[in-house]
Amino acid sequence: MEAVRNVSEDLRAGAARHSDRSAVHRPGQRSGVVTFGELDARCDAIAHGLADLGLAPGDRTLVFVPPSAELVCLTHALFRIGAVPVLIDPGMGRKSLLACIEKTAPRALIGVPRSQLARHLYRGAFTSVELAVSVGAPSLGGVLLRDVERRGRRSGAYPIHPQGVDDIAAVLFTSGSTGPPKGVVATQGVFRAQLDALKELYALKPGEVDAACFPLFALFDATLGMTTVFPPVHPSRPARADPAAVHRVIEESGATFSFGSPAIWRRVLAWARAKGQRFSTLTRITIAGAPVPPELLCGLHELLPAGGDVHTPYGATEALPVSSLAASELAGSLRQRVETGEGTCVGRPAPGIELALVPVGDAPIDEWSADLRLEPGQAGEICVRGPAVTPSYLFDPAATKLAKIPFEEAGRTGFWHRMGDVGRLDEEGRLWLLGRKSHRLETGRGLLFPVPLENAFNICRDVHRTALVGVGPPGAERPHLVVEPEPGAKREHVEAALHARAQELEQAERVEGFLFHKSFPVDVRHNAKIHRRELKRWAEERVR
Repeated sequence: MEAVRNVSEDLRAGAARHSDRSAVHRPGQRSGVVTFGELDARCDAIAHGLADLGLAPGDRTLVFVPPSAELVCLTHALFRIGAVPVLIDPGMGRKSLLACIEKTAPRALIGVPRSQLARHLYRGAFTSVELAVSVGAPSLGGVLLRDVERRGRRSGAYPIHPQGVDDIAAVLFTSGSTGPPKGVVATQGVFRAQLDALKELYALKPGEVDAACFPLFALFDATLGMTTVFPPVHPSRPARADPAAVHRVIEESGATFSFGSPAIWRRVLAWARAKGQRFSTLTRITIAGAPVPPELLCGLHELLPAGGDVHTPYGATEALPVSSLAASELAGSLRQRVETGEGTCVGRPAPGIELALVPVGDAPIDEWSADLRLEPGQAGEICVRGPAVTPSYLFDPAATKLAKIPFEEAGRTGFWHRMGDVGRLDEEGRLWLLGRKSHRLETGRGLLFPVPLENAFNICRDVHRTALVGVGPPGAERPHLVVEPEPGAKREHVEAALHARAQELEQAERVEGFLFHKSFPVDVRHNAKIHRRELKRWAEERVR
């Protein structure tokens, strides 16, 4: 198997070059600054301590730890051992969470006391766990992390486990917001390709400061030699973040980069406009998790220093980044095309990514054929291949078969990954999103994809967001636009704006009516992906 550099080796090399530079900073915490030298030493100590307790290469290890230096240290300690961190979003709901744990069959659990309590209350899901490590306070028999670290502190540098490009580095569960949560297998080769692509796309360099509004990005920071600052954003409630606090942390830390959900940045933009505030050091904002409206991209762009930009990378847990678009590219006609119903432009392919569009369908595709590829301009399911694309789902051959299309060409074998999104390529090679495949409307007049019309109505005054849903069974669905007004907006004013907009849009004649919803149900991870099936059921109860 082709060898690849274990991503934790980058952290060790960076620590050797700039050991006194701040690696992780948690504002408001006592002893909240950890240097790269300290971080690297802690990773080694924890790795030694865990190995002494019997943790071995390949052991799947549940990690339930909040954003912190401990999360970074633990993840890299596991990388060094060759153990496999398993990251599951606890906000997905108890039933789904326990099902994911049981399916993963982890050998170890490292987590806060609440996760240790769950291990005792729901023993059936944790039967495979042989080693439990408690982070923070003592809890129900788990070995304390501080004792594990103390045990390995005098052992020096840990011999980092050699890796092959296809060796499993981590299992990352999808949020379950657009289907059942699945354990995505990320290899060392995938992580390496993702790091290379992110560095090239956003010119990320050692010494920069990342305000990590999406905590998992902090795991990249340490490898890239960037300082991580954690703003006060709850991982499961980003839409409730205090915009003043986010702005203050960014300014006080001198952050140059930040990655977060649209739900966070929408609040920050509104607050900054109301208070007349800007950013003095932040030069790149990246927003992901759901389609990002041009108004948000361009509005944030105005708050940055000269030369700064706002980017919206497109991708998924299975493949990231796939493409990227900058706010500076939206000037003029491109923004107009988004806001008049062509879809959401997500830019050109990321480095190393090849794109193809195939006919929309729900059945597995057993073998790739050139005949599957649609012409530019035609709508189809987005498929991607490249080194940053993950190979499979853990212990889920049915889901893997549905999502992967094997290919063989010129002596090369591999697979295409089906993104589950519908899109098209324009004449300049840019990718446009039309919506999730599972969210398509099957009407008596053919297929209808939601995102283009939603974009066109989202610009109406006093409209927070919209969702196009079908009332009735597939094949005879009647399109209705569900509207979430801005807080305090008068319904009659919103209705007037919607009807006026409908008169301007030719495709709006397919919408049979407007429905008003106080607050859309959304995903836990980003608070931005709309639970459309739930909205469809809600709409069907109101339309007869």
